[in-house]
Formats: sequence, C-alpha cells, structure tokens
Amino acid sequence: MLLRKLNCLTIALLLAFTSQASASDWTQWRGPSHNNTAADGQNVPTKWDETTNVVWQAEVPGRGHSSPIVVGELVVVCTADESSETQGVVAFDRKTGKQLWLTPISQGGFPTLHPKNTHASSTAATNGSLIFATFCHHEKIEVVALDFQGKVVWRIDAGNFRPRAYEYGYASSPTVYKDTLIVSADSDTVAWIRALNVADGSTAWSRERPLMLNWGSPIVATINGKDQMLLSGTNMIASYDPASGEPLWNTPCLTMATCGTCIWEDGLVFASGGYPDAETVAVRADGSGVVWKNKVKCYEQSLLVKNGYVYAFSDQGVFYCWNAKTGEEMWKQRLKGPVSSSPLLVGDTILATNEAGTTWVIKATPEKYELLARNQLGDSGFASMVATDGQLFVRTSKGDGPARKEFLYCLANK
Repeated sequence: MLLRKLNCLTIALLLAFTSQASASDWTQWRGPSHNNTAADGQNVPTKWDETTNVVWQAEVPGRGHSSPIVVGELVVVCTADESSETQGVVAFDRKTGKQLWLTPISQGGFPTLHPKNTHASSTAATNGSLIFATFCHHEKIEVVALDFQGKVVWRIDAGNFRPRAYEYGYASSPTVYKDTLIVSADSDTVAWIRALNVADGSTAWSRERPLMLNWGSPIVATINGKDQMLLSGTNMIASYDPASGEPLWNTPCLTMATCGTCIWEDGLVFASGGYPDAETVAVRADGSGVVWKNKVKCYEQSLLVKNGYVYAFSDQGVFYCWNAKTGEEMWKQRLKGPVSSSPLLVGDTILATNEAGTTWVIKATPEKYELLARNQLGDSGFASMVATDGQLFVRTSKGDGPARKEFLYCLANK
C-alpha cells in the first residue's frame, strides 16, 4: 500500500511539473473548445494541394482513422497494422514531420470490422503531461497512458466490448475532464461509461449504459456555468455529471446508433444520426424536451455551431445551414459524398472534407452558401483535420490495396 502511494505521488509530481501543452494545442477529439472549433486568431491556409502550402508530409505506418492531436512539439496519431494485428501510438516532430517514436500497445485479438472502420479509429487525448489512447482487442477496451517519449506509464483493461448484431468494431474517443479520462463503450451485450484517474488508471466512477449498439463519443460541455458530459445514441441524448457519473437528464430522440459527438450553444444541445433512422435534433440542455428536428443524416460526422447557426455536412454530401433556435433552413448546397470526417471551424471559415479527400472551404454565414476554395489532398478523408497556431494537420492516404499508404500533412500559409 505504501509503495502504491509513493508511486502515485511520483506520478502526480511528474504531472505537475512536465506539462508541455499550450492553450491553442489540439489536445483531444473535438479540440480545445470540445466543439471542433480552433482557437481564435488563426490564419490557416484556404488553398492547398500536394505541394502548395505544404510544410511537410510524413508517412504514417499502418492504417487508422484517428485524428491527430497536437501538444507541444508533438503530433500524435493512433495506428494499426492489420497484417500483424498490432496497434500502437506514433508521434511526429511538429516542426519537421520526422517520426520520433512508435510505441506498440497490443497484438492479436482484432475484432470483425465494418469496411469503413479501422482498428485505430479512436483519437488520442492528452492532459499536457501524458498521452492517452484507447484500443479494442480481445473483446475489451484497453486504455494506455504514455509519456512524451513514448514510454508506457500505465495500462488498464477498462471494460468489455462485444457487439453481436453488427460487428462493426470500436470508434469512441476518450475525453479528458480535470484529473480523469472518460471512456465509453456501447454494445448490445455490454455497455458502460467510465472515468479513470489520469495518475494511475484506477476507476474514479463507472456507470452502466443501455444495451444497444452505438459509436458516439462522450464530450464535456460547460452550459450555463455547469459542466455536463454529453453522449448521443441509444435513442436519446444523455447528460451526466462528469465528476461523479450521476445521470443529470436524458431526452428521447435520434436513433439507436450515432457516431458523431454532441455540440451546444445558448442552452441547446445538437446531434445527428444514424441507424436505423435518420434525424438531426436540437434539445434543451436541461432535459425539458426537443426544440426542433429534421430528417438529415450525419451518421459518422459531427455538426458545427457558430453564432446562432448550425452547420452540417450530410452523408450524401449536402451542406446545410440551420437557425439554431428554430431549425429553419437558411440554405443548403449539394457538394459530393459520402462523408465520414467532421467539418472544422476556424474563425468564420468552415473546412469540410468528404471520403475522397476533397475539402470545401466555406464561409460560415447564414446569408448564403459562399465557397472560398476547393482542395484535393490524397485519396481519402476519414480522419478529421485539426488546426492550431496557423497550421492544419491532415491525415489521408494514397493508393489502394497492397499499394495503399497513409500520410500526415502539415499545412500553413507560406
């Protein structure tokens, strides 16, 4: 017991004195605002191709759809090698793109997947001192914490994950809340959400979930001065106290399965899905009911909200703008689908990418659809791009079959 206390104290001191994150770093899925909105005042490029505004490109070993996180001088992604059934975390130098380390995490026990999914679809997270990653193998979810040199500090089996009706794999990303890491896993045989202490991976709290298939990610929002952990899917939007896991409210809506993450503004929460039904919805953030809904389907991708308007890039490749309070359609524009990655908001500019790696740069305005640029990078767009300090980080791939390779790009205005 004494040794455990000393180890925890050592880790706590390490966390207190080795933080390498800045306020603008992209530290987890959905970024510093938890709404896929970049920090203010950034001048990111609106035009690019294989050479234009490319600072560097680096080959990513293996395959995955996890989005990059950026912390200090590191850019980190999760990846998997399907031939050897290995999963790992890889870090690149932010200035040069040089691969600094690749830490193997697991081998074997790969589940059956949907063709669009990968064995490394969950985005990593960091509290500025440790890097956290989640992987599904051997019918369980393993959570690992690494230091900034790629050394494993702790690892733990957070819980089982055994989908049966649809064996599509795992996709939920963890979220950091104060001194905990919140991880979820919804399936039709076992379903749970759990907060782990970042110091050692021990359980801070645990809560069972409805036994349904779902791939949404939990996220923490501050609404009217109160922290809420939001999770869509299983025929509802649910809110929990992120400090204790106690349910706060839930609103029946949506459908069984969602893959996106909730967004919020002015006392409203927005989400979309999914399967078997298509629905986009706005609910009150106190559980008092649905405000508006429509039949637009954003299954895998999440929505955006800015200054009273919701923006969505549907599965079919139609881009929408709605009044956030009423759901009134302000405009829509047919682009090209299918769509899996989530649009990114930088200032008053939206970057929306489809599965073919085409990105439309759109003005975030309710007045009309205004296209600023259309860009192509690689052959795919499943991971969501991120923005920090005037740089865009994009994960894509080139080629098919045995010739397929993944790449990470750093883009900036030159």
